[in-house]
Amino acid sequence: MTKLKCSGALGWKMGRKGFESCVVSPPDGCWGRGAMAGDNKAPGAAPAGRGRFRVGDVVHLVQERHHLRPLGTCPLRQDLLHDGTAAPGCGVHALWGLGRAGQHGARLPDDHPLPLPCPLLRRAGQAEVALLRGRALLSRLLQGGAVQLVADVLFYGGSGFTIMRCMSFALENSERKEGIYSIFDLLKYNFYLPFFFFGPVMTFDQFYAQVSTRELRRKDDEMRNIRVHALLHVGAIIAVDIFFHFFYILTLPSDLKFMNRLSDWSLAGLAYSNLVYDWVKAAVMFGVINTIARLDHLDPPQPPKCITMLYVFAETHFDRGINDWLCKYVYDHIGENHDNIMKELVATIATFAVTTLWLGPCEIVYIWSVFNCFGLNFELWVQKFFQQEPFAKLEAKMSEAMSRRIRAVFGAANFWAIVLYNILALNSLEFALLVTKRLLLTGFPVSTLSIWFITYCGVQLIKERERILAIEEEKCDKAKAD
Repeated sequence: MTKLKCSGALGWKMGRKGFESCVVSPPDGCWGRGAMAGDNKAPGAAPAGRGRFRVGDVVHLVQERHHLRPLGTCPLRQDLLHDGTAAPGCGVHALWGLGRAGQHGARLPDDHPLPLPCPLLRRAGQAEVALLRGRALLSRLLQGGAVQLVADVLFYGGSGFTIMRCMSFALENSERKEGIYSIFDLLKYNFYLPFFFFGPVMTFDQFYAQVSTRELRRKDDEMRNIRVHALLHVGAIIAVDIFFHFFYILTLPSDLKFMNRLSDWSLAGLAYSNLVYDWVKAAVMFGVINTIARLDHLDPPQPPKCITMLYVFAETHFDRGINDWLCKYVYDHIGENHDNIMKELVATIATFAVTTLWLGPCEIVYIWSVFNCFGLNFELWVQKFFQQEPFAKLEAKMSEAMSRRIRAVFGAANFWAIVLYNILALNSLEFALLVTKRLLLTGFPVSTLSIWFITYCGVQLIKERERILAIEEEKCDKAKAD
């Protein structure tokens, strides 16, 4: 290495590997805490004369802490890593080199002194390290492809929802009896920014009716409700961020060896938590988007129903917008009133075929579609079966409470069918098979019956809540009629 001596100035020396070739001799009195790099004395004992400080020390310390290296360069030599407390204010020249380096890594282009007074160097130390950490974080993001990942998510998300919006526009345009919609209506419908990337999808007839309203009026306390929902969503975003960093419910199922060591209750709770976590993400995302849309006097689809409140396949969906779109153009159009078993079978097959094409055909999507299609049809088959004699007469003789208890028993089994049919898409088929085996075979009868009983109690609470809401809705309807 080359030693550059200067008085009150900082010396630069270009080398093959940038910083590691540069050694600086600060003037007398310019010492940080502890011994300088290359000094053999104990920390805190500054030498009387000049000492040496390597520019690569600070950069290498930050790189080691963040486990990365500058883009386009080799890692700095290991023998340059020294005590990070030494001379905290004598590395502004490293920041200068990073700023001049660009995307080709740390390069020092100048072979002449850079006049910087020593007090300025001491004061700038902490700011320099903070900026170096920012540079290190940016390097990590670029090396990890995070920017490209975000771009891909935005592109494919916007493209997927654009397809559904254009199909809705075309179908509604073909059914319009008087004239056709203009291209400007399509542009407004498709490129409305809050809905563009991640939905929710509104059918074109609903969107057109709402944006064509000339008199814009808000209901009583609507702005207060919007503010309350906005604050709730901010709290939900913080909660989701905490879950993402400290709860590994999405990562644990990938380690099947560790999963095999868990108890039956832990596996069941982990499978249930996976669906709840996915619902929370969807609810927060759609909740924020809907809050913004309500400021524009729109009434968008509501966030999805919580998985805890679901025990029938007919109400299972994680996106009300897509569910409304599929029901309007496929499911209800083919199935009509959903009383005929064959029409219902054709309607569900067509619905999940469209869903499979939209999600992207692959093995796991095929399996997910087949199981959920079967679950939706099996509900109708069981309902039709128990409507036959003598089951219809037996239910008519039962009390309402007893009838609800029997339905809750089947609802509890249906709840776990919904969980198992959906975690294979959220995690993996192997994890779904492991949970199914532990709940139905290995854990029978203790774990199976105990979990079934707990779920039965939960379904009873859901049914009671539905009954109360139905009574309140009936009272409201009578009050409006009077």
